[in-house]
Amino acid sequence: MKILILGAGKMGTFLTDVLCFQHEVALFDVDAKRLRFVFNTLRMTKYEEIQEFQPELVINCVTLKYTIEAFQNTIKYLPKNCILSDIASVKTGIKEYYESTGMRYVSTHPMFGPTFATLDNLSTQSAIIISESDHMGKAFFKDMYGSLRLKIFEYSFEEHDQTIAYSLSIPFASTLVFASVMKPQEAPGTTFKKHMDIAKGLLSEDDYLLSEILFNPYTPEQLNNIRGELKALLEIIDHKNSDAMQKYLQKVRKNLE
Repeated sequence: MKILILGAGKMGTFLTDVLCFQHEVALFDVDAKRLRFVFNTLRMTKYEEIQEFQPELVINCVTLKYTIEAFQNTIKYLPKNCILSDIASVKTGIKEYYESTGMRYVSTHPMFGPTFATLDNLSTQSAIIISESDHMGKAFFKDMYGSLRLKIFEYSFEEHDQTIAYSLSIPFASTLVFASVMKPQEAPGTTFKKHMDIAKGLLSEDDYLLSEILFNPYTPEQLNNIRGELKALLEIIDHKNSDAMQKYLQKVRKNLE
């Protein structure tokens, strides 16, 4: 298959490496410097090159802020039978855009990032495929994600964003709050050091990625849940209520089972 990947960022170059030995792959980025280290791949910086390539599938890997814009800039250079696809971490507005094009599409979300995941062993990681997607597009990504040993789940666009608000927004927000009140420790404990490593890893991510996760329309509800739990915990601590603390810890342990 002839595959065009838009955006030579972390995920764009990763997917290029994954696909370039079984497919004819082209990687497009307006910044030629970002294309320096890809191999067995066509490198493109001009839209006219896309038209000459005639891709059968486009995988849009640019940051969410520019996902739809990247499609808009590219679409007139694509054949009508080309399948559009994205890996955006929040799907708000993407379904509506796809439907406006009249083209086939497949939307997925690999639930890992190059910062935290061990890319040569992804068997503990997951990927989501959007159920409204084109059948052939879903089959392609099921095969690709399966070859990476990812656990594959199929959700609707709405179910995806609800899941992301729970599974990413909560840990992202909790880590940011921890880091915002953190003070350097000369003798940090093990738990503190682990939280520090997580915080440093999170903040090494692109600012737009962090923003797009937290700007998910379902995030505020999850953050309100955190605020409610913090209020309850603070009340227990203020009153030094041992019985309430035991019940609270039991509830938390049950959640972790």
